[in-house]
Amino acid sequence: MDKKTQYHLWYVLAAMAGLLLFQALWTARNIEQIPYSRFQQLVKEGKIAEAVVYDSRIEGTFKDGVDKKRYFVTQRVTGDIAGELDKRGVKYRGGVENTFLAQVLSWVLPIAIFFVVWAFFFRRFAERQGIGGLMSVGKSRAKVYVEKETGVTFADVAGVDEAKAELMEVVEFLKNPAHYGRLGARIPKGILLVGPPGTGKTLLAKAVAGEAAVPFFFISGSEFVEMFVGVGAARVRDLFEQARKTKPCIIFIDELDSLGRVRSAGLGGGHDEKEQTLNQLLAELDGFDPREGIVLLAATNRPEILDPALTRAGRFDRQVLVDRPDRGGREAILRVHMRKVKTAPDVDVEKVASITPGFSGADLANLVNEAALAATRRNGAHVRMEDFTVAVERLVAGLEKRSRRLNPHERRVVAYHEMGHALVASSLPGMDPVHKVSIIPRGVGALGYTMQRPTEDRFLITRAELEQRMQILMGGRAAEEIVFGEISTGAADDLDKTTEIARQMVARFGMGGELGQMVYDQSRKGFLGDNRMAPEARTYSEETAREIDLAVRAIVDAAYARAKDVLARRRAELDEGTRLLLEKETLTPEEFAPLRSARDASDDIGLSGATPAAPGSSGRVTATT
Repeated sequence: MDKKTQYHLWYVLAAMAGLLLFQALWTARNIEQIPYSRFQQLVKEGKIAEAVVYDSRIEGTFKDGVDKKRYFVTQRVTGDIAGELDKRGVKYRGGVENTFLAQVLSWVLPIAIFFVVWAFFFRRFAERQGIGGLMSVGKSRAKVYVEKETGVTFADVAGVDEAKAELMEVVEFLKNPAHYGRLGARIPKGILLVGPPGTGKTLLAKAVAGEAAVPFFFISGSEFVEMFVGVGAARVRDLFEQARKTKPCIIFIDELDSLGRVRSAGLGGGHDEKEQTLNQLLAELDGFDPREGIVLLAATNRPEILDPALTRAGRFDRQVLVDRPDRGGREAILRVHMRKVKTAPDVDVEKVASITPGFSGADLANLVNEAALAATRRNGAHVRMEDFTVAVERLVAGLEKRSRRLNPHERRVVAYHEMGHALVASSLPGMDPVHKVSIIPRGVGALGYTMQRPTEDRFLITRAELEQRMQILMGGRAAEEIVFGEISTGAADDLDKTTEIARQMVARFGMGGELGQMVYDQSRKGFLGDNRMAPEARTYSEETAREIDLAVRAIVDAAYARAKDVLARRRAELDEGTRLLLEKETLTPEEFAPLRSARDASDDIGLSGATPAAPGSSGRVTATT
């Protein structure tokens, strides 16, 4: 049952109960039902003040002090009562029985009262909650906030200094429009916040409203569109009409891509509800002057699918990139979120920031919360550095599954597999240091994992580094073949990642040797690095496709051969490391020296961790599935 139906049902039940209560009070209002014999006795005693005689009943009033109630009613028994009333000096008159009006009023009056209450109070409350009725389908569902209600200022936003500086200009214009207009300049009519999910686009918009202390209209792009044609356009008109009445103000449309997707050129496309809504938005953007004090902000993580008419100059004049934070930005974000938790003196924000490349602001907020939960689970008084390490492992590798029991042979295979990854990684120069090797199952399908600790953000990767990454990935399967003489399905995820790297080297990065410096993979990539878009048709021949496949296979085979060669030379260390891993289930370079690389020897950071695979990030978790 939806929210709207629940509200109406509870209101109807309350109204029925109120109606029955009103009826009971109506019929029992200060009136006493008395027998006719008592009525005769009261007449003889002179205690009746007035009476109205009907064909079947007698109504009247008592004299003061006779009874607790003032009025009475009794069923008439004898036909002649007038003489007795004359004799006792009681005022009386005849009455015509007609109870229709009283009965109608007893029902209609409360019904009318309940209807008025519903019309004026309940409907207003329902519309405020977004559950308005049919008459409100064309009304904007924008929520209006003021400074004290957003509770967000620029002090709460960190790690996106460039985007914050752009929006500070908007705040200054709203506070002092005369200063910015003295040379003829105008504020951008629309500002589009572009960035991956979780980077703080909505938080920035709320901070602008909190700093400027002006009304803030917040609405999602999907709320404009309903099943009724024309409703979305009506809501756009109503939103801008409200904004003009409350200027200066800020309009923020979240998830603009759900409203501003590029229009189709198919038959009848112009009659689509979404396209009519977009057309109305374009018209409103052309129709208002930003000098009036109305600023339009919007956010999206898919700018490549927006209609060009929406993003042209004069509508959304400025695009502000809100990207994943760098190391300094992550440090600033962590400081903001750590203000809310009790941290121990050993917590080093710089070290936590160094092991989280690729994390967005939302990821970092979740990391701090998970660390606090980890400290709570161990009944700690403060959040320590070890809690942040546990939180990173939980977010990247998944939850520990100690209840998943492997048989002795499978456990041994997994141990050799993970030690193969770790020893190859420690043998290659320039690779991220190994932090931890574990055979404790985690997540959905990981039977073990090897974590490497990145020491810096990376934005460019050489061919040699890509080949080394593939060698590390193939180290697990190479160890299985060297020790057991056979291979298992545990390397499925490793093979998938290795093949993807090799194919991109050949088809995208021009590292395919005889295939030349050409790009063969014409898949459309999103503006923010999203590769989930549909690939374009292949533009090369079958012969070229065969050459690409052969080149990819040659690169993968070469990486596998090099990994086997490394492990064959370090066979004694492979056996010893696996024995310790089976015994302890988790190993670190401090517990097994061969895991320390040349970089470890000169790196005294002393903090471990792993990061999710992200653009520009070299941190990895290699898992056995």
